[in-house]
Amino acid sequence: MKPLRVGLAGLGTVGAAVAKIVAEQGTALASRCGRPLELTAVSARDKARDRGVSLTKAEWFSDPLKLATSAQIDVFIELMGGEGDPAKASVEAALARGVPVVTGNKALLAHHGVALAKAAEAKGVALNYEAAVAGGIPIVKALREGLGANRVERVYGILNGTCNYILTTMEASGRAFADVLGEAQRLGYAEADPTFDIGGMDTAHKLCLLAAVAFGNAPALDGIHVEGIERISPMDIMFAREFGFRIKLLGVASRADSGIEQRVHPAMVPLGTPLADVDGVFNAVVADGDLVGKSVYEGRGAGAGPTASAVMSDLLDIARGVRLPTFGAPAATIARPKLAAMGDHQGACYLRFTVIDRPGVIAVLSRCLADQAVSIESMLQRSRAPGEPVPVVMITHEAREAAMTKALAAIVAAGVVTEQPVMIRMERF
Repeated sequence: MKPLRVGLAGLGTVGAAVAKIVAEQGTALASRCGRPLELTAVSARDKARDRGVSLTKAEWFSDPLKLATSAQIDVFIELMGGEGDPAKASVEAALARGVPVVTGNKALLAHHGVALAKAAEAKGVALNYEAAVAGGIPIVKALREGLGANRVERVYGILNGTCNYILTTMEASGRAFADVLGEAQRLGYAEADPTFDIGGMDTAHKLCLLAAVAFGNAPALDGIHVEGIERISPMDIMFAREFGFRIKLLGVASRADSGIEQRVHPAMVPLGTPLADVDGVFNAVVADGDLVGKSVYEGRGAGAGPTASAVMSDLLDIARGVRLPTFGAPAATIARPKLAAMGDHQGACYLRFTVIDRPGVIAVLSRCLADQAVSIESMLQRSRAPGEPVPVVMITHEAREAAMTKALAAIVAAGVVTEQPVMIRMERF
């Protein structure tokens, strides 16, 4: 059968791994998809760099846009990253020619996914992106295919390995956030500028794509409530353990009466549950379907091997002639969802206050919470040091997010805390 001619733009860690797989596993891949795969053209910024694989048989393009429009390719793989050009222009150009696209670019799809899906559908070609979410975990395929008959009520999980590594290491070592972040950077688990990861935006990009596939709507990145892990302390991790929880950065998307709820934030998850047991750089995703109930997917969320595995899965589907709607439903039918307000979210919370240990302080905390109908389930004051700052920890019953926010603002205004209160939502999936 005629080979599938592959054009690859982006030869970083993942791109080089994809090139190596195509070069070294050609026979096995051909037997799996029914036709040979040939890497016929590549594009990257540095032609001289050694990538651990011979690229002499592939035509070199210094401009990825020219690669995308080359008549020498049958499929375009975009691994450059970034929501704008050259990635956007290159993907648009390939789709305009009727060339199927495989991408690992979560930012591109989060911002321009609907327009690109419509362009792909107009030409009758695939736009695949398994590598954009949760690395080697085939969660897009699971939602789009395996759970296609289900009404998914909720999809949630640990979607950023950097944050999970930091929180896991903080718990194991008792070290502070800044110290562990520095270690993660030295080990290559965190970028030199880690803001995108630790601030929660990486998780938000992935969550909006999962929500789109799960609920059949357009990605709505601007409708996600986003918090990072910067304020999590070893003290919070210790108290969480004492209450029977671990702290994880979660992305949660669910159906609510008022619309689709999307949120990214640190959360306490009960010990012994699937998400609580996910350590290090691993990711995990849980989907709740009306027919199957709860299904759990866990694996490596980043790295050359896992991400290249996801790219190759998409590529093999194209070689087999498989084409599915980008977000699980025809592009013409998907629209921006009605979004639930974060203030309407209902849930229990862990609260930590740093107060001066003097008479009446606990009464002020309790009154401010009670004024907003927030009731206390349990409370800890670990040590007494009259006249010195001490932590007071409370677990609340379920309450509206808006009420919790007002109560915390009143506590700060009352002048009884020496630093901003810490609030961590508690999830009992």
